[in-house]
Amino acid sequence: MREDETEGTYQGIVVPESVLLRREQTNRYGSVEGLDDEELADPDELERQVFREEWAPILALPEPRRSSIRPAVDETGGVDWGAFGTVDFERHSGGFDKARYRAGRLREELRDKLIMFAIVGDRLPGKAKYLVLRYLRMGIIELEHIANEDMLALAKLYLQVRRQKAEIARLYEASARRRERQMERLLARLA
Repeated sequence: MREDETEGTYQGIVVPESVLLRREQTNRYGSVEGLDDEELADPDELERQVFREEWAPILALPEPRRSSIRPAVDETGGVDWGAFGTVDFERHSGGFDKARYRAGRLREELRDKLIMFAIVGDRLPGKAKYLVLRYLRMGIIELEHIANEDMLALAKLYLQVRRQKAEIARLYEASARRRERQMERLLARLA
């Protein structure tokens, strides 16, 4: 090699390093003078120790209690719930009842409407509002006859609340009838 040639240059021209040359990877955490890198702790183990130390308070928290129902796993990896996945369990638990679900949703809406009813009712002084609502319920007056805007809003809310209460009662009755029919069919099969 001549004097003007250094590693990476040839006759003054910069030449890329050969692909066949591979740089040695140095330890990302450095090294200790006088010790081989094999004698030092593994960098991954050092990271695990730091994480364990940082997360120690969270790892020390008690584990939440789990359900006593544990599914069995068959040889194909599928979950077998045993008695909890059978028709008997569904019959015992009752399954999903659309009517009761809808009634529950309507009850939530009704609760909101009753809060609004109370707020609007507080804006109207005196007991005349109850007389107007009674006449409205009896059919003596209609919504068009009410001139006061607050009283009109209260009357509309009152009618909506009455309709929702009737719908909720109808849904619960339908659900009860459906359950009775299911029970009758079950008793007929058993007899």
